[in-house]
Amino acid sequence: MSALPEEFPHNPEEHVAPETAEPGAVEPVATEAEAAERPGSVSGHEFSRAESAVEIEGASAPGGISDLAAQHDFGMPPRQTIEPPLFAAIESPPIPRPPRVPNLGHLLILLLLAVFGLLCAGGISQVAIHYHLFGVTNTQDAIADIHYTLGSEAILYLFALAGAVCIFPLLWHKSFFAGVSWHAGTARRLSPLLIGAAFVCFLLALVNGWLMPGPPDAPIDKMFRVPGAAWLLFGFGVTFAPFFEELVFRGFLLPSLCTACDWFAEKNSGGPPRPPGADGGPQWSMAAMIVASIFTSLPFAAMHAAQTGYSWGPFLLLVGVSLVLCWARLATRSLAASVLVHACYNFMLFSLMLFGTGGFKHLENM
Repeated sequence: MSALPEEFPHNPEEHVAPETAEPGAVEPVATEAEAAERPGSVSGHEFSRAESAVEIEGASAPGGISDLAAQHDFGMPPRQTIEPPLFAAIESPPIPRPPRVPNLGHLLILLLLAVFGLLCAGGISQVAIHYHLFGVTNTQDAIADIHYTLGSEAILYLFALAGAVCIFPLLWHKSFFAGVSWHAGTARRLSPLLIGAAFVCFLLALVNGWLMPGPPDAPIDKMFRVPGAAWLLFGFGVTFAPFFEELVFRGFLLPSLCTACDWFAEKNSGGPPRPPGADGGPQWSMAAMIVASIFTSLPFAAMHAAQTGYSWGPFLLLVGVSLVLCWARLATRSLAASVLVHACYNFMLFSLMLFGTGGFKHLENM
């Protein structure tokens, strides 16, 4: 008797057709030892285990056919289950946003420093009065004296600034002038435009004085009539006053209000914080800048209301000038820009007084 060959020959001509086999021949069953020696063969126990695995795996398949068997019948590789990465379920932490400075908390600290400066100014003034400096012997006379008035204001500014320069860099992790966006180079580059803005404010003051003049004997006019006071006011008005007023109103108050407006809008809408600007500082929405500019200009004008006798004409003029200063600060992202506009505007006003009074010699012509 002949048996089927163990392997199909690679040459088709060597293959024996089934018809040549003797009828009734039965192929002998190979033992496990013989099966193990055949290359690519599977023993009986191994085949039983594989068959059982296929049956168990395919028990849940529709119709009782396993995926492995079905894919093998159609010539497809078995389907592999891809497990997710180990830390796929852990969300990546959010990217921290840089702090928006200055904010309302920083503004409160600045106000506390101003109170400290005021106390220092008051103490130094009392020492000056004790030694009869400038011929002043009591507090009532010191209030009316231009030297004490401007001197106390300058001392207040300097002590508050000294405290701010020491404290805020610790909170902001940057220099004080970087935190308030000083950017002197921007103001220098845009100086023609900024001087033009100051001239527009000057023209606005001329029109306002013609249409809505202030009272004829305002407190500021009385101060100018004191001998030597005009020159002191001129120097103070184009140096100390623009710098420190802009530092408070456009350096702290304006950006703090802008940040607060956007913060409230983000909380109400649930949106993400606005990304920082190109310079790394806060980037505010247009609505926040408009609202903050208005609420910055009102106290700015109110601060000067006593000097102009609480007249509506000068008050509205100062509101308009403040809006221009807010535009200079926000459009250029430079506090030095608004200081330059403010100083140039004051210089034009004082120059007009200077020429109109013959070098402050005929103050009655004011």
